[in-house]
Amino acid sequence: MAQTSFPPTQLYIDGKWVDGPNKVVVYDKFTGEVAWELSGAGVDEVNKAVAAAKKAFPIMAKMPIYKRAEILNKTSQLLAENRAAIANCIAREVGKAIKYAGFEVDRAVDTFRLAAEEAAQIHGETIPMDAVKSGEGLFGFWHRKPLGVVGAITPFNFPLNLAAHKIAPALAAGNTIVLKPAEATSLTGAWIVALLEKAGLPPGCMNLVHGKGSVLGDIITKHPDISKITFTGSLEVGLHILANAGLKKVTLELGNSSPVVIAADSDMRYAAAKAAIGANYCSGQVCISTQRIYIEAAGYDTFKKYFLEEVGKLKVGNPLDPDTDVGPLILEKDAVRVESWIKEAVAEGATLLTGGQRTKNLLQPAVLENTKPTMKVISQEVFGPAVSLIKVDSFEEGLRLADDTQYGLQAAVFTRDIERVFQSIHALNFGGVVINDCPHLRPDQIPYGGNRQSGLGREGLRFAIEEMTSIQTVMFRTGHAR
Repeated sequence: MAQTSFPPTQLYIDGKWVDGPNKVVVYDKFTGEVAWELSGAGVDEVNKAVAAAKKAFPIMAKMPIYKRAEILNKTSQLLAENRAAIANCIAREVGKAIKYAGFEVDRAVDTFRLAAEEAAQIHGETIPMDAVKSGEGLFGFWHRKPLGVVGAITPFNFPLNLAAHKIAPALAAGNTIVLKPAEATSLTGAWIVALLEKAGLPPGCMNLVHGKGSVLGDIITKHPDISKITFTGSLEVGLHILANAGLKKVTLELGNSSPVVIAADSDMRYAAAKAAIGANYCSGQVCISTQRIYIEAAGYDTFKKYFLEEVGKLKVGNPLDPDTDVGPLILEKDAVRVESWIKEAVAEGATLLTGGQRTKNLLQPAVLENTKPTMKVISQEVFGPAVSLIKVDSFEEGLRLADDTQYGLQAAVFTRDIERVFQSIHALNFGGVVINDCPHLRPDQIPYGGNRQSGLGREGLRFAIEEMTSIQTVMFRTGHAR
């Protein structure tokens, strides 16, 4: 396959852009037209990518920290310089509104910059060995070492920044990488690799394979020369990875059914505006997208009025239109699934207040009430523009229902009462609790990850680096030099 564009539409293995035996077709999610055709990998290409990463590992591990930081900072700069082109790619590949696609590029710029800063903070500590009798006469310390080859499997909804959250800390720590981006958003993965190459990353340290996750992901997960798997995606796939990874370190960022609890003392207009965006940006295809809103009875009608007004303001349509707020879902089958869950809820007694109409993979933002805990729109992750309003008798009941879930990624609470803030922190078993905003907040330096069925480990640069390194303890007996 001849290279005719930037970034290349090929595989990237051992510092070279090469063709594979298969083809990956990427569609414009709004028009349905073929946007790009990329070269797809087979088993041999994945094995070559892993071998190249393994061969390059000593180079990356021995690279001085300042040089790693220079490469990461240069990549950050190149992302900023190519913001418009990358945002356009994301908008077409994902169907994400261009305003949010640009914001994703901005976040990736920060992610690489933060990784460069964190690279210089990787260190250990001395150990007071003589704190125990058996340590008398010993000097000891521990330090962090890179793991080796990191297999990064990334999702479609944030194809740039979620890849950055795996690649940047891995390189900062001195690891090498094999990246397998989501098939539907393959070109964004190529962007990030091409810019790393321009930034001066040595051959083999970054490798890219395109193709079906069910095939390539399994090879990466099971490969004996990969030391770490980092994955963002569904609970089902996460459990499959965990069952097949063997004795590897594994970080999993999985699903959620993000709840919001709104106390009657809240500023309802403010809460409604935040929640309308939280439920519908990226067409609700975010693992921390607002899905369940529990409102104290005294404030329910006021919140409902303002919320429906805010949802009604959202423009649905072509993601390349700068005024668009909600674009299409990634595939028509996903829009059909969300539509079916809405209809199922209505058939079981829920009320559809607005939205829910579907045209191919474009779904009008849906607002439901009178839902029940057993309905799919409540108990499972919708991953689409559908949200439920639930009236509760008390703030405490809202917290209890919010926490009644198999998931535990992020939750949110609106209140002006500091006592209720601390009550929420204790009551909600989630990796993150947001106060007076919605669960979709994720500044890129925070320790981000879930409890329960929402995953294992934490991302965020410092915390991802901890997940991508091992601790080595060094002890030696003093006073015996010859």
